[in-house]
Amino acid sequence: MAGQGGTDTVSDTLLPYAVSAAKRARTVVVKVRRRVERMNTVPTLGGGVHPRALLAPVHLSVLGGRTLNVAVPFAGDRAGLAAARLELARGSRRMSVDLTAEPWQDGGLLLTATVPLRHAGYPEGGSRGLVLDSGLWRFSVVTTDTGGRETRSGLAAAPFGNADGPTLANPVSRASGAVFRVVRSVDNRAMLKVSAPAHQAELTGLDLRWDRITVHGRVIAPRHPHGEYAAQIVRRGSAGGLPVRPVWDGDTFSFDVPLDAMIAGQRVQRTWEVQLQAGRTRLRLARRLTHVRHPKQVYRTPYRIVALADGSLARVHAHLTAAGALAVACAAFGTDEDA
Repeated sequence: MAGQGGTDTVSDTLLPYAVSAAKRARTVVVKVRRRVERMNTVPTLGGGVHPRALLAPVHLSVLGGRTLNVAVPFAGDRAGLAAARLELARGSRRMSVDLTAEPWQDGGLLLTATVPLRHAGYPEGGSRGLVLDSGLWRFSVVTTDTGGRETRSGLAAAPFGNADGPTLANPVSRASGAVFRVVRSVDNRAMLKVSAPAHQAELTGLDLRWDRITVHGRVIAPRHPHGEYAAQIVRRGSAGGLPVRPVWDGDTFSFDVPLDAMIAGQRVQRTWEVQLQAGRTRLRLARRLTHVRHPKQVYRTPYRIVALADGSLARVHAHLTAAGALAVACAAFGTDEDA
């Protein structure tokens, strides 16, 4: 009995700490939820002066950065439904896609659609999908009964998930760099925010060979002719850089990293970054068209021993930084500055 009493005493001592920890955890969860809601709320109204009752979607998201997925329960008479479509409106412009009626729980219907999204200013080829320009688009579900009468209803905003996790909640389109993001208005309506791609240099490939390192990339939303973009390797902490001549194929380019000039016999490891420059514009070569939240932790590369043209050896580590930028750490082989 004495032993059990001692256990109860310990439990009573730890109980306030456990309660306090649980309160702090709940506070953190609430703060994160509110932060996510603020990030995904736009300061505009989503409907007209006399809004109808909003439909609550079962699912509403943009997957892979450019595929809209929607599922909405149909509350009306199942037998009286002749057609349904999802409509997106911005000003006087309207785009629509047919909704498919599928059996759902309790004998009801679920209206679903999966459609590719494309930015009007940056075509990706093909004719399928909705072509949208930048701005806020309002969602509506339009149903037609067997008598030909249409009913239009707005979509309520779906709950937003956690902002943390290994993948981004709103990744960019890997085809064009445009961003299609489901947001909510201040009156709690679901809307689609379309943003044009940013001017950037995207890393598309990295060949690690025994005698060279070859970089592959492309320019997203170019503002200059491709021939005006020059590449250079810039050492951290230094204002100057080593010029590199990229080989262009359309909007893509490639070049070998000039390891000989970067090392120049130095046995001290230095880190370099790759840039594209056109006029006064400088673009860091980086991998940003991805759904990965922490690219440095996912896209990991090994150290390599590379044979240089003069017969010497170099220890090279081409890797991504926390921001996704390409960095190359290198030194003559045999240094003590190993990572």
